[in-house]
Amino acid sequence: MKNSLIPAAPLTVNWAVTNRCNFKCSHCYSRADVSEELGFDMVSAIVEKLAAAKVFSVNFGGGEPLLRRDLTDIARFAADHGLAVSMNSNGFLIDRDMARRLKEAGFGKVGISIDSPKPEVHDRFRGIQGSHGRAQAALGHLKDAGIETSISSVICKINIDDIEGLVGMARATGVSNINFHNFKCSGLGFTNKDVLDLSPEEWRDFYIKAIALKDTVKGLSISLEDPIIALLGHKNSDSLVKGSVCGKLSLNIKSNGDITPCGFIPIVVGNICRDDLIEVWDNSPVLGMMRNKVPKGKCLSCKSHSECLGGCTARTLALTGDMNNPDPHCWRNES
Repeated sequence: MKNSLIPAAPLTVNWAVTNRCNFKCSHCYSRADVSEELGFDMVSAIVEKLAAAKVFSVNFGGGEPLLRRDLTDIARFAADHGLAVSMNSNGFLIDRDMARRLKEAGFGKVGISIDSPKPEVHDRFRGIQGSHGRAQAALGHLKDAGIETSISSVICKINIDDIEGLVGMARATGVSNINFHNFKCSGLGFTNKDVLDLSPEEWRDFYIKAIALKDTVKGLSISLEDPIIALLGHKNSDSLVKGSVCGKLSLNIKSNGDITPCGFIPIVVGNICRDDLIEVWDNSPVLGMMRNKVPKGKCLSCKSHSECLGGCTARTLALTGDMNNPDPHCWRNES
């Protein structure tokens, strides 16, 4: 029986149009991905498939999407087919002219990655000197061009003691939103998890602080994507579903067209070049398991499980090998 909360098609498709990147981030999930990069004709055909399936929006990522010289052409083609177009970028290549070109290409939103208010900390984490300043400048150029901007920050050891600083920086830049992303243990994120990831208790303390800021800071939306905030009595009002949204509201397309539940779950459920998107969406066994997780361990007796549904599926799968296990970031003790 189909879950009535699952839409007829993905609301959003996150599309890694390239794996190439000009940064050397310590937590990168895609650096080891050597998948081929599709040409413009095939990309255009995929856009037509997304539009026909009634996908609402496409969010371009990578890698660094702006390393594709035809990105603005791809975006314009998508926008002309009725898709809302957005992008995640490190901001390094966005000057005034590029911001104008992005606006003309139909981009309504662009998120820029900034992980610390301290330039030296951000630059070290991202592996490129001067990247903090270029990201800040990009936000200004995008705002001047009339594009809605946001900041994406990966929460980990490098910034856990400066959350207020991140919020202050976001307010100073005039962005509408800051996204606090929970640390994923995929790719280099897995390799470097012992030096970057937080303990369950540190995650608890972070979310207590972040929820307080979300409830009190004016003029800035603070997004918390982690289902385990339900343990603190906080429901994610930004989401239409409970638990992880991947495979329920969104899908991921890799640079070669492979479809995965999200960018952090390397399980291929189809390929958009040859498979029908709705057929995959409706009938993939993997997506079915993600939508109907079976609680195990301490989740069986947890009163918050009906909201968090075991936490982040990507992280749980990466660290335990079983998506039904409790999220390793969960701080609740066995009872």
